[in-house]
Amino acid sequence: MSSSKRVQFRAPEQLIEQADVLATAEDRDRTDVIIDALRTYLSESTESDDVKRDIANAYYDGVIEYPHVKAILGPKEAENLRLLKDQLDDDALAEEIADL
Repeated sequence: MSSSKRVQFRAPEQLIEQADVLATAEDRDRTDVIIDALRTYLSESTESDDVKRDIANAYYDGVIEYPHVKAILGPKEAENLRLLKDQLDDDALAEEIADL
């Protein structure tokens, strides 16, 4: 069983009304509709090259840490970013690349 965290946020009234209509039509809870929408958004956005680049840059800059990268991009892409970061952090290698 996964853990849950209670969150509170403000959303445009029209979006909440749409979520309520969908929840009623599908005989579901509003929370389930919103969670599904968030899952879909996160899944689709992490397929975007722009988003992947933003995540990589945030990781390289130390804004986010490896476990977070792994959680959002998956282990394979996260490991690729970690290997590249290690190479970039290697001063000698960084100087060689800069001289190219």
